[in-house]
Amino acid sequence: MRPVFRSSSSLSRIRWALRNQERYNSSTFSSKSRKLLIGANQNEALVNTNTCNSTLHSRLSFSRGLSAEAVEAADAAIKLTVSSSADVNRTGPLVEYERRISDGELMTGDICQLGALKELQRLHDQLVESVDTCRLDRYNTSDKSSSRSRWFWSRIMPQSSVSPVKGLYLYGGVGTGKTMLMDLFFDQLPCTWKKQRIHFHDFMLTVHSRLQKHKGLSDPLEVVAQEIAHDAILLCLDEFMVTDVADALILNRLFGHLFSNGIILVATSNRNPDKLYEGGLQRDLFLPFIASLKERNVVHEIGSAVDYRKLTSAEQGFYFIGTDLSTLLKQKFQELIGGNVVARPQVVEVVMGRKLQVPLGAKGCAYFPFEELCDRPLGAADYFGLFKKFHTLALEGVPVFGLHNRTAAYRFVTLVDVMYENRARLLCTAEATPQELLEKIVTISDAKSMSPRTSSRSRKNDVSELCVDNELGFAKDRTISRLTEMNSKEYLEQHAITHKL
Repeated sequence: MRPVFRSSSSLSRIRWALRNQERYNSSTFSSKSRKLLIGANQNEALVNTNTCNSTLHSRLSFSRGLSAEAVEAADAAIKLTVSSSADVNRTGPLVEYERRISDGELMTGDICQLGALKELQRLHDQLVESVDTCRLDRYNTSDKSSSRSRWFWSRIMPQSSVSPVKGLYLYGGVGTGKTMLMDLFFDQLPCTWKKQRIHFHDFMLTVHSRLQKHKGLSDPLEVVAQEIAHDAILLCLDEFMVTDVADALILNRLFGHLFSNGIILVATSNRNPDKLYEGGLQRDLFLPFIASLKERNVVHEIGSAVDYRKLTSAEQGFYFIGTDLSTLLKQKFQELIGGNVVARPQVVEVVMGRKLQVPLGAKGCAYFPFEELCDRPLGAADYFGLFKKFHTLALEGVPVFGLHNRTAAYRFVTLVDVMYENRARLLCTAEATPQELLEKIVTISDAKSMSPRTSSRSRKNDVSELCVDNELGFAKDRTISRLTEMNSKEYLEQHAITHKL
């Protein structure tokens, strides 16, 4: 094993160079000195990746007056240090993934996950090299003006600052580790960077809320995009999927503005970009967004057939199958909140002034009949609002889904997605197992293999209660997988840690 650094003469040259630097106070960097500073900062990050170090930055701010000999000596020494320690101290998602496997935190490496990790490591390294160009450091920016001010000046002097670094669009089957890999990537980046990790549902709710705030402007989407870019240049969106026509119609213009403002996107999805919003209303207006998405991102498929969520431990007893189990569920609910605590109706505020009535709530636990939460006109905004206040949901009477209650199925899928994103705990009574609940929901291709006639939407009734719906058919596997994991020991331990129970 090679030593990290053994050159005493090189060390003395660095010290000598630093002493020379202190004789000069010029604040202007030469191009040679700037390269030296970047190399020194990278070397410091290798030594201690968890510390946002500004000391070395200030000490190595070499001035124009620094002698060529000092620059050359220190430059050579630092290059030697970096090259000799790179293998040992390299940072990034791939390195962290290997460490977690070595420590037993993850299962043995999946070759499909490794392929995705190489792409994430590639992006990580490019971002580190381009941190200034991409304006990632929130404390190293001169743009302090408001979004409306930036919008005003952009009307007078239009300009584009598309990032030189392409993002990444990861897609694949359910439970293959897409979210885990993206979080691994996100957590390895400096805390001082302008970065955000958010679920796609939550992201779009924020967009619509900001649009309301800026309505009346000629192009409020441009202002919203500038606001987003001001807060986060690196945008990590989990579970990218488009089912709402209102979202579909604005995504092309929204991301056009975002990319022009230098946004770098990392997204996970169950769908190939070409399959997004497939069969949706006015999809022809959505197609330019797909082209833009593929142009600005490397598209990578995680081809693993393993659903890691189903490899968790056995059920912990919070999913009850059968009818007339209301008394049992209320008993379990009471045990969670405490025998002497009285649950009462509560009100939860959601976006844009809306309120959600909670039938019973206490100690962070909410109780709902299924009809109250999934048979009413509610959506992701209501569910996100609910789980900002409550960490546990007792849901009574989840039915088997089919053609007659397809809308309720959509809401149930969204509810499970939001709960999973918030690491919420689910107690429920249901008519069947997670697999059986959604058994009658199929994609068009599934329907063709079952019966050629059912592939036509006008002939869905040829098979009683069979619901042919592409978006719901793709989403059901994710929902089954998540319901399975949410009832496992590992998930419930994460829930307790997340909510400090």
